[in-house]
Amino acid sequence: MTAGVVYKDANVTVTAFATTHAMESYGYRFDTPDRSIVISGDTSPTQPTIFQGYAAAHHTTTTPLTELATKAKPGLLVLYHASLSIRPAVDSQRSTAATLLTEMAKYPGRLVVARDLDVY
Repeated sequence: MTAGVVYKDANVTVTAFATTHAMESYGYRFDTPDRSIVISGDTSPTQPTIFQGYAAAHHTTTTPLTELATKAKPGLLVLYHASLSIRPAVDSQRSTAATLLTEMAKYPGRLVVARDLDVY
C-alpha cells in the first residue's frame, strides 16, 4: 500500500494517506459527486488528516481533535474509535459517549459518537 488514489470508478475515488501510529497505517478519503468522507483510523495529529484546507503517542485525544476538526470543518464529525470508551478500566471518567461529547463541547460543528449499525 502506498499513499495516493487506490480505487476509482464512475461513483467514487478512494485516496489513501499515511497516518502516524505505532505501525504503518493509512487513512482514506472517499470522494463522490455529492460528498467526501474521511476515515483517519488510529492516528496522532498530522497534516495529512486535514482535508479542505482536517482529522498522545498513537491516538488523537479530544483536545487536538477539536482543533483539527475546527480547521477542517467537516459536515459531520463521527467519533468511531474512542479507545477509552471501550476500555473503562483505563479511565472510568472518560468511558461514556456523554463524557466524550462534553470534552468536545468547544467544537462548533455537528458531532456524533458512533455505535455499531448506526447510519449517517
